[in-house]
Amino acid sequence: MTSEIHRDAWGIPHLRAGSARELARAQGVVTARDRAWQLEVERHRAQGTSASFLGADALPWDLFARRARLDDTARRCWAALVEGDQETADWVRAYVDGVNAELPATTAPEFGRAGLAPGRWQPWTPLAVWLATHILFAGFPAKLWREEALRHLGPSAVGLFATDGPGSAGSNGWLLAGERTTTGHALIAGDPHRFIEDPGVYQQIHLSCPEFDVVGLAVPGIPGIAHFGHTGTVAWAITNAMADYQDLYRERLRRTGAGVEALDPDGAWRRAHRHVEHVEVAGEPHPVELEVIETERGPVIAGGPEGLEGGVPERDAAVVTGVAAGADASLRVDAPVGRDATPGADAPLGSGTRAGSDAPLGSGTRAGSDAPLGSGTRAGSDAPLGSGTRAGSDAPLGSGTRAGSDAPLGSGTRAGSDAPLGSGTRAGSGTPLGSDMPVGTDAAPGTDAAPGADAAPGADGPPGTDATFGAEQAEKAAAPFGTHAPVGADEPPGTDATFGAERTEETAAPVVPLALALRYPPRVTGDLGFGALLSLLRARRVGDVDRAFGLWVEPVNVVVAADTEGGLLHRVAGWVPERARVNRIRLVPAWEPGHEWRGRQRTPRAEVRGGVAVMANQRGLASPLGVEFAAPHRADRIAALLAGKDQWSPGDMPGIHMDTHLASAGPLLDLVAALDDLSPEAAALRERLLGWDRRMDAGSTGAACYAAVRGAVVRQLAAHPAFTALAVPPAYPEVFLPWLGLLPRIAFALHHLLRAEELYGVDRPQAVRAALEEVVAEPPAGTWGDTHRLAPWRALTTTSYEEPGLSGDHDCVLCTSAVPGLTDLAARGPAARYVWDLARREDSRWVVPLGASGVPGSPHHRDQLPLWLKGDLVPVVTDFDRLRKESDV
Repeated sequence: MTSEIHRDAWGIPHLRAGSARELARAQGVVTARDRAWQLEVERHRAQGTSASFLGADALPWDLFARRARLDDTARRCWAALVEGDQETADWVRAYVDGVNAELPATTAPEFGRAGLAPGRWQPWTPLAVWLATHILFAGFPAKLWREEALRHLGPSAVGLFATDGPGSAGSNGWLLAGERTTTGHALIAGDPHRFIEDPGVYQQIHLSCPEFDVVGLAVPGIPGIAHFGHTGTVAWAITNAMADYQDLYRERLRRTGAGVEALDPDGAWRRAHRHVEHVEVAGEPHPVELEVIETERGPVIAGGPEGLEGGVPERDAAVVTGVAAGADASLRVDAPVGRDATPGADAPLGSGTRAGSDAPLGSGTRAGSDAPLGSGTRAGSDAPLGSGTRAGSDAPLGSGTRAGSDAPLGSGTRAGSDAPLGSGTRAGSGTPLGSDMPVGTDAAPGTDAAPGADAAPGADGPPGTDATFGAEQAEKAAAPFGTHAPVGADEPPGTDATFGAERTEETAAPVVPLALALRYPPRVTGDLGFGALLSLLRARRVGDVDRAFGLWVEPVNVVVAADTEGGLLHRVAGWVPERARVNRIRLVPAWEPGHEWRGRQRTPRAEVRGGVAVMANQRGLASPLGVEFAAPHRADRIAALLAGKDQWSPGDMPGIHMDTHLASAGPLLDLVAALDDLSPEAAALRERLLGWDRRMDAGSTGAACYAAVRGAVVRQLAAHPAFTALAVPPAYPEVFLPWLGLLPRIAFALHHLLRAEELYGVDRPQAVRAALEEVVAEPPAGTWGDTHRLAPWRALTTTSYEEPGLSGDHDCVLCTSAVPGLTDLAARGPAARYVWDLARREDSRWVVPLGASGVPGSPHHRDQLPLWLKGDLVPVVTDFDRLRKESDV
């Protein structure tokens, strides 16, 4: 059978082929036809070569991608896939063949503007794109923030700021069993919250062959349908579990005549892998030289034998133990105290500078898949995103702006998602991937002997054999913030699982140059979980979906699934290491025993009780696996709405998607209500706020007033002397700085900070009073939608559009996220919406923010935007007789 490409009225591709392999090739062809520029940007980001055509703003990401060895890890995982799952490897190769067949014919205008010719994809490129897109999903840079917060504020800061911060990527999702629907069959609905990109991060697609017929949301560059799919008899969806599965190790490194050595937990110095790479930067006469080092723990992503760039050392000054209210007492922390020196005094200079220059090159993060909010300037403009500070004012403390620049840190780049540098497979060595073999000798790029793993994948059981881990057990395994858990058996020797202000001990420690190694599962196991993708397409019942997700690696997700026979599934899927709990919260010393990985942790699962399961990144099913979770507002609101009536239809779901009630407004409005002795104007504003319906609707002037006061409160708190030491981020590599911005951290933790019993001596009523007076002096001129506008990320900033105003807010079910106090612009929001109907798949619905095509000027580039804004959905068409045939492949 000839492979065929069909289109529906919205330009969504529907593919039909004679086999799964031929279908994968057709998927590669149509993705290159619709998303050529996007595919090439992602390939270059995965390789760490995007600065070669995007310029200096892309350099910080490229430096990180190369130091973290993303492309090399993808090659390693590809070699393991070829050896262990030849069918899936052939299927991935067919997708790549399709991409390569179509890319040279692209007419996407961005290539001409960038002076770039389409390149050639390698068989492992989809794996590299997947890894680069998700490497920051677990938010390991938040450990750098916690390290600083502990240093300057003490252990209570862990609990106070433990919320989904500026770098998180979340979602809403809910499952209704047949007993709760009008059809008697299950419904699954939701919306992934990602940074809105142009082209979009999801691709609506229909894949049909004699073996399966599946509709769903694909990730461009990846074959199959991973996150959200409907096979006709079973459907599934995911949200980010907010699990912590990556560790940062402080390394002690030294140079020798032969290279670099690292101090291991047994007290021995062992050879680390080292080589040098050169990174091309468009517009620069010379490439940037980069030293790449890897220890037994993993690649060194910051610092080196001399510390961070500039040689400023890290100082391990003290250890704090004890118990503090609001802190996760199950996690032992060694917190240096008394280090409130001049900001930056302890902080080494960032890496990635040009020779002879102290200035970091570019921004390093992209408001894309999982980059922190607050990044980016409006395309083609020098103005910082949004109106977080009044025109002409100084940037607020912790705003994340560079000294001497109007552009916020992270502008124009994406910290989420990027020349092949070595095979990553020990050619001719006979050493299996994932072994405990030590690092070999220094090797030139392409011949390195990479560190082995502490444990083979699935050491505690083969993939798919996770034992049932119910909600009750999950609750017992979790040690929530504010509890006083005893020391666990998995803690390193001599540690105390409790910590806080009640017991403080200072012990001298040596000055150590800072080098940070990143340990992440695919680098350890040689597996990216691609074995799950074909299995998901072939699934017929929830048991098939469950087994497929038993092969899943990362990102770690909460999964719901339902089938036409009444089967239901609610579980966490992914590879989470078994290790000491302290590893989850902060940097740990590589030279001390007790921080190693000890195999794969069992992932929790639960029954669907009452016919409803809600997943919104909240602390719940995945609690044993993480530290920072979303506040419960979205999850609680969805549950409350679903409890409002007994039975629901597919047509009812947009009413939940678009709900704008802001439960997190409560603490601030309570403080407003308690104020007295206000000026007449401030008193009038107080009454207006107290009469507001707490809905963040685009047309609401009350929402605009609330947002203005909230932003002013955030700036008031960020300017308080208690936080002065955190106002200037440490000079870590620039790609991590958005996680370290004080103002965004306060903005996203505002609910906790205003409700806390005590906040470091901050007079919060006075801060709110000052905020009211600030706003009445310069009130918002219009409605919430006038300033809360869509701000998509684009790799090239030469094209811009007049973007629309949005309803919603970070803690609304309609989650359109700004950075209070910095900008009202929304870089993050629903990257798609879906409703999967298990009664009739034809009654399913979906929509994306822009359109099916990534080609500017195409009629389907932005034709779904009006629907997305209103909450309308596009019908899912599966009958090929109702489609227009475009071409054979």
